[in-house]
Amino acid sequence: MVSITLSVPEETRNKMKKFPEVNWSRLVRKTIEDKTKELSWKEEMLKQLEKDKEFEEWAVDIGRKVKTNRAKQLKELGLI
Repeated sequence: MVSITLSVPEETRNKMKKFPEVNWSRLVRKTIEDKTKELSWKEEMLKQLEKDKEFEEWAVDIGRKVKTNRAKQLKELGLI
């Protein structure tokens, strides 16, 4: 595991000392882990949305082509 050093204002450090039951290192570590998981999840979802966007554009294009061809067929049959 890698160690990091954080700086906090003296006032904050004094307040932290009032709560010795809190494992501040664990709290910060957990917060960092949670945030990195959240950001990784968001990044993955954005990638998936990009893939979905490409598929959606393809599907809409196919739908338009089918609709245009069907309209031509119906005109040729005199139904519209």
